[in-house]
Amino acid sequence: MRVEQVKERLKSCCYGDSISCRDAALFEVAKAVLVREKLPGLTIQLLDQGDYVIRSVTSRKRRQEQQDRFTDRQETVLKALEKVLAHCEKEGIHLIGFSDDLVAIPAHLDDGTGLSAEAIDLDTSGVYRGAESHLT
Repeated sequence: MRVEQVKERLKSCCYGDSISCRDAALFEVAKAVLVREKLPGLTIQLLDQGDYVIRSVTSRKRRQEQQDRFTDRQETVLKALEKVLAHCEKEGIHLIGFSDDLVAIPAHLDDGTGLSAEAIDLDTSGVYRGAESHLT
């Protein structure tokens, strides 16, 4: 099947449709067309001889940036940050904010003051801003 034929067939599909194939090369072509043509809401599945899905790709339209909400990408980054913070807890790391600085201290050395010779300044790439930063 030619790329143009795949493109025509995919464009004739409706949002939510699933397209199955057994040929890996055809699956790759269909996936490339799906991305290039930005066809949202379609699922392409590669099936084995027993009709089990061995690979699948679904296209979806990214939520447009809105003034009062985080974008999908921003929400993904925030979830990743939460996972990193959970790892910090698991590994015994406390994060402490000092004005516009964020430092890490081994939990067993944190006496509550946040002062320790073992404290490490973290490079926050300008993302972290202390609560008191707006006062200066």
